[in-house]
Amino acid sequence: MTTEPATAPRITRERRGHILLIGWNRPEKRNAADMALLTELALAYGELESDPELRVGVVFAHGDHFTAGLDLADVAPRIGADGLDLTPDGGINPWQLSDARLTKPVVIAVQGTCLTLGIELILASDIAVAAESTRFAQIEVSRGILPFGGATIRFPRAVGWGDAMRWILTGDAFDAAEAHRIGLVQEVVPDGSQLDRALEIAERIAAQAPLAVQAALANARLAVRDGDEAAERALQPELVRLLSTADAALGLEAFLTRTTAEFVGR
Repeated sequence: MTTEPATAPRITRERRGHILLIGWNRPEKRNAADMALLTELALAYGELESDPELRVGVVFAHGDHFTAGLDLADVAPRIGADGLDLTPDGGINPWQLSDARLTKPVVIAVQGTCLTLGIELILASDIAVAAESTRFAQIEVSRGILPFGGATIRFPRAVGWGDAMRWILTGDAFDAAEAHRIGLVQEVVPDGSQLDRALEIAERIAAQAPLAVQAALANARLAVRDGDEAAERALQPELVRLLSTADAALGLEAFLTRTTAEFVGR
């Protein structure tokens, strides 16, 4: 019988320059998410948000599988009359379904089995890379519940109504090629290279002006949540704000001198 190390963190954190690597670390359980993992993941997102030196998050999983979904035996008894609280003090709900939301981009790398809340974490992230042998499934209806991490909201918006309902309502499994076809993931790469590719993308993002990246991300999200008119109203004020930053001056200087700007985030 396999037992879990008592002191092993459920989520690992590693800084690489301006990037925070956030690793699911319960491989002996196929990274099934118990409350300890969910809490540590939310706290890692809180660190990404609160540290001004961090510009991008990269989410990945240790072991052969991204996640087998919720550890229902551990989590179900903790669901109260108001549902499940996924926002500890100092943390941010990684599925972005609360008032406190992440303002920085997340790149996610998945492999092996990626079920339920794993798909929903992809949908709550900004760019997804999948290993070519990854298998996906949104199986909540097979367990007598509904997806409650955002799939009912984001899946149809991301891939279209019919493709989303095809997988949400049947609980059937689908492969990485289908995930790419419908737009759930942006790249499919050879097995074992998904994290390297996600890091390459994150490094490109981290090299850009962080205030500008966050502003562009915020405006795109505003359009999704509140409509085009709200996003349109915010464009010019945001442009004026950004033009007053040190990074905008650095960007202009780099343009004029044909050099690469080293942005400072202010």
